[in-house]
Amino acid sequence: MNGVEGNVKELEFEGHLIDSMIFPKVLDTILDLDGEFEIVEFRIGKKKTDYSYARIIVIGKDENHLNEILHEMHKLGAKIPEAEEVKVLPAPGDKVLPENFYVTTHHPTYVNFKGKWLKVEDVGMDRVIAIRDGRAECIAIDEVRKGDLIVVGEKGVRIIPPERPRKSSHFQFMGGSVSSERPTDELIEAIAEEIIALKREGGKIAVVAGPAVNHTGARNALAGMIRDGYVDLLLSGNALAVHDIELSLYGTSLGMDIETGKPVPGGNRHHLRTISKIIAAGGIKKAVEAGILTDGIMYECIKNNIPFVLAGSIRDDGPLPEVITDVMEAKKAMKDALRDINMVIMMSTMLHSIAVGNLLPSTVKTICVDINPATVTKLIDRGTAQAIGVVTDIGLFVPQLYQKLKESLKKA
Repeated sequence: MNGVEGNVKELEFEGHLIDSMIFPKVLDTILDLDGEFEIVEFRIGKKKTDYSYARIIVIGKDENHLNEILHEMHKLGAKIPEAEEVKVLPAPGDKVLPENFYVTTHHPTYVNFKGKWLKVEDVGMDRVIAIRDGRAECIAIDEVRKGDLIVVGEKGVRIIPPERPRKSSHFQFMGGSVSSERPTDELIEAIAEEIIALKREGGKIAVVAGPAVNHTGARNALAGMIRDGYVDLLLSGNALAVHDIELSLYGTSLGMDIETGKPVPGGNRHHLRTISKIIAAGGIKKAVEAGILTDGIMYECIKNNIPFVLAGSIRDDGPLPEVITDVMEAKKAMKDALRDINMVIMMSTMLHSIAVGNLLPSTVKTICVDINPATVTKLIDRGTAQAIGVVTDIGLFVPQLYQKLKESLKKA
């Protein structure tokens, strides 16, 4: 081994290594980091359902260089043949981590603790793993308590990166890239069919929506999707709810007539009057019960018992009583609400989309719709690589999607 004994590690990879481009990326990454490798064994699956297997030796310049390479290999699903035990150290204090703590990805993760592989629960990016009562939990730094056994280093930790679907799916043709040069009608129909198929299997769908849904005239379509059972969770902020209710009470959104796109006299006060009325009523639910709020997105959530989380921001007026103004509490509420969600559709809200994306495991199908390509790009760049970007006007997308859902249901 060219006299570099001690700076060598044997690694294994198993899965759909060729068509998912995992193995080429492994070799490219090693070379990009100025490392060396030897392929000891490579078996290609003979059938579509068969896994491929590779065993390689990675060589670093020194121990630190090897560890740098192994860190990147770990992200790509590398397995160390010997069953190494995960290392844990107690947290020195509340919200205080031991040195060299392990930082999670949002891929399915397992740890080898006391001879048993434990699946890490509630996995998400940029968190830590705590062993509590024989379970491996993925937690944020603010959830760490003194004495928690925190995973340190990467020994005994196994990541399973996502692979390309083996069967043809509606999402396969979209390829995961971001472009406005897409056959939008075909794409929306594919998304509608995917939603219907998921719902038939008992799956759950969350919508992350910004106030542009109201401003662009997509409100009634989203309300219809909620009413017809296509939405199981709504995540948003104060603005979406305020302008949705403003439309119900005054026929304007941000003081603008939706039909003409022109401001109405005194319309600049409408959102403040809306907030005042809902606070006086005791909240959105009580406004619905009292007959004050009779239609729209929030109305349908209340009438159909669809949970929602409204996260506050420094820009909010009011806010409405249901808005969670403590951002850490809002994040926790969103994380808890997303636990059983299988698909997330993000609609024209950069901040909420990125925030929710950071809470999602990579196994959740994610669709981000925005007229600004930068929103989708930033979402993917910040780790939500599984997201499919649809660059289009939300005012056109949501009504078309709702129409396709109704048409697809009739065909079935």
